[in-house]
Amino acid sequence: MTRSFLALTLLLAVVVLAACVRVRVHGDREAWARDIQASGPRAVRVATYNTSLYDDANGGLVARLEAGDANARRIAAVLQRVRPDIVLLNEFDYDERGRAADLFQKRYLEVAQEGGGAALSYPYRYLAPVNTGVPSGFDLDRNGSVGGTGRDAGNDAWGFGLHPGQYGMLLLSRYPIDATAARTFQHLKWSAMPGARAPRDPVTGEAWYAPAIWSRMPLSSKSHWDVPVRTPLGRIHVLAAHPTPPVFDGPENRNGLRNADEIRLWPRSSHSQRLSPGPR
Repeated sequence: MTRSFLALTLLLAVVVLAACVRVRVHGDREAWARDIQASGPRAVRVATYNTSLYDDANGGLVARLEAGDANARRIAAVLQRVRPDIVLLNEFDYDERGRAADLFQKRYLEVAQEGGGAALSYPYRYLAPVNTGVPSGFDLDRNGSVGGTGRDAGNDAWGFGLHPGQYGMLLLSRYPIDATAARTFQHLKWSAMPGARAPRDPVTGEAWYAPAIWSRMPLSSKSHWDVPVRTPLGRIHVLAAHPTPPVFDGPENRNGLRNADEIRLWPRSSHSQRLSPGPR
């Protein structure tokens, strides 16, 4: 996993219902800062940041943030300098109590960092479970065993990860989030996607996943969120996702095909034939 600087990409799509959002699709910090100064008070600044704030141990990120984490300080400094109104943090480990999110806000964002700017507060946030690290109980990579240790265990999770919540997402906002109206497509089945690109064994031509697996396989390697935010310019919907990389598989291309369908979900879900988020 590599960290990309703040960029508006397919990882964070914003459907604007009653606002004007300025888009800069690259990681030029100075250009972004100039845009912020020039755009004035009626701009809504939205960003996504691949933070790499994850740990291979369950609870490891919380422990690092409690002890003091240099990477978290650097990320906080960038956010303090750029000061987006809404930001999606990718690869930020999810924990049910939100302890990592609390620590990052109070001990990093709300403390002026070297190379950053003034302390920064986000009163609103959204976080939810993801599929990464959740054991499937199946031999998804077809290496002859279920689970195992290290990468083998991660390959048999519904989304690659060594513990539930690894590589999660965290949405921070200066403006109120309507969490009760938020939708998560975490449990939408890949097979429910019209025209789903099911991987096939390149040797036999048979389906890569047996029917018992395919019927349960989620589309989202992490999750897809539709999160309404009430901004001064109107209500917007933040469509947040961080698809699996289209690599780390074999000639069956199971991750590449999944990546393509994860990206394809957003335009499909906006059509009149809307997809249900799926069963819990």
